[in-house]
Amino acid sequence: MNFLDFDSFDGDQIKEILEMAKKEDANLLRGKGVALIFEKPSLRTRNSAEMATVALGGHPVYIQAAEVGIDVRESAEDIARTLIGYHSVIAARVFDHRVLQRMARSISDLGSSVPVINLLSDKAHPCQAVADLLTITDLFDSKFNRELLRIAYVGDSNNVALSLAQAALKIGASISIASPDGYDFDEQTKRSLIELGPITFYDDPIDAVSGSHVVYGDTWVSMGDEARAQEIRAAFEPRFKVDGAMMAKADSDAVYMHCLPAHRGEEVTNEVMERYAKVIFKQAANRMAAFKGVLSMTLSR
Repeated sequence: MNFLDFDSFDGDQIKEILEMAKKEDANLLRGKGVALIFEKPSLRTRNSAEMATVALGGHPVYIQAAEVGIDVRESAEDIARTLIGYHSVIAARVFDHRVLQRMARSISDLGSSVPVINLLSDKAHPCQAVADLLTITDLFDSKFNRELLRIAYVGDSNNVALSLAQAALKIGASISIASPDGYDFDEQTKRSLIELGPITFYDDPIDAVSGSHVVYGDTWVSMGDEARAQEIRAAFEPRFKVDGAMMAKADSDAVYMHCLPAHRGEEVTNEVMERYAKVIFKQAANRMAAFKGVLSMTLSR
């Protein structure tokens, strides 16, 4: 089973991943390799993926972009078909989501069941969302049973926002997303999310945050968008910066979460980051458990 996004996963399957993340089978990958392809560098993704693989008995192989040259030295298809001769899982952090789809399709066409896992693409960041939900369900477990857990995402409607919204809605939470005009989801994406559950879209972050249990942020300028940084910051500053005054509009027990890296002073103040550091870095630590859960799910199907 591939894990490219949440499009083909239902709520029960997502909950199963969360449960698998809390367990550890040191024999699951014993004697097996996991290819970790990185077109984009990452502190959390590399460390969590490598250590999760080791914890499950496997051998991670970190592969830099220059070593494979996707669609330059070799096609995505030929790279994938080569790697399945050595590895039991291919996980990739790529710019273009279609590269993952092509890899998965080429492997299937050979009759192989080696799964492809999305470590990040321009469309989705599902492993991050699993870590987010592990953190949220641990903090607010009782609210899933007695009331609707409310999540507010403040920032660019990007890959992180999409995966978080899909996964949260499918397991029974609600979400509000606040983005400035021009940085919100297209209408088709909005309609697809509305079909999943209670979601509201705002252009005013205060409205989105009001009464929420979780306030979630991400960088305004994503990797690869540095040339547009000034334009992007002008669209977000200052209304979309999460500060103490904005957090005061949330529920009295609310927490702030961030997928990291954080640009303190831009999307969030240093004061808010430090106040909720325990939660934020638990969220980061949960990336390892999340990848263990994803590996367990993909290899059990």
